[in-house]
Amino acid sequence: MVASANTGFKTIEQTFAEGLPKAVLNHERYAAHFKMEAGHHQICTAHLLRDLNYFNELYQHKCSWAKDFKQLLSDAILLKKQLSVADYYQPHPPSNDLFNRLKSLLHYAIDADYKKAIALQKKLLSQQDSILYFLLQPNVPPDNNGSERAIRNVKVKQKISGQYKSMDGANIFAVLRSVIDTAMKSGQNALNALYAIAAYSGSE
Repeated sequence: MVASANTGFKTIEQTFAEGLPKAVLNHERYAAHFKMEAGHHQICTAHLLRDLNYFNELYQHKCSWAKDFKQLLSDAILLKKQLSVADYYQPHPPSNDLFNRLKSLLHYAIDADYKKAIALQKKLLSQQDSILYFLLQPNVPPDNNGSERAIRNVKVKQKISGQYKSMDGANIFAVLRSVIDTAMKSGQNALNALYAIAAYSGSE
């Protein structure tokens, strides 16, 4: 977590000067995110589903492409929960079927009346390797909900405390939250992690 006045590529570049060449970046399809060097990219399916739900409401559930794409993602998320570790390292027909469905949907001729759906399809066609990548790697989730939960504390502090008094304070808060969230995700005691860092810093 880092404090910044914006979420543009400049902030990403300054924070991760060398990129994340060994990591999978799970994000919301922002152009700035795709510009970042990473081992691979995974589009957050939760955000993509929201776009598809919007199309279904906008077009009164008459756009079959939006309905079918939503079903594809729902089936893929369900399959992810059922996969064993061994399934990722051998031919897996259910996964292959989903990738074939994805290919068909990305080349499907959408009715010209559904312009926004066509625009999304065009973007996803260029990003297709990042749509179902989570079915190829056991440790890659289908969404970035974990990151969304991690920044919830920031939004709470903004609403209750009325932002931060200084950028230094915001940076300190970001560092502390990063340590706490990392400790919790790795099954460690957050207080012990903070104590260990303080003890190490004090010994220098």
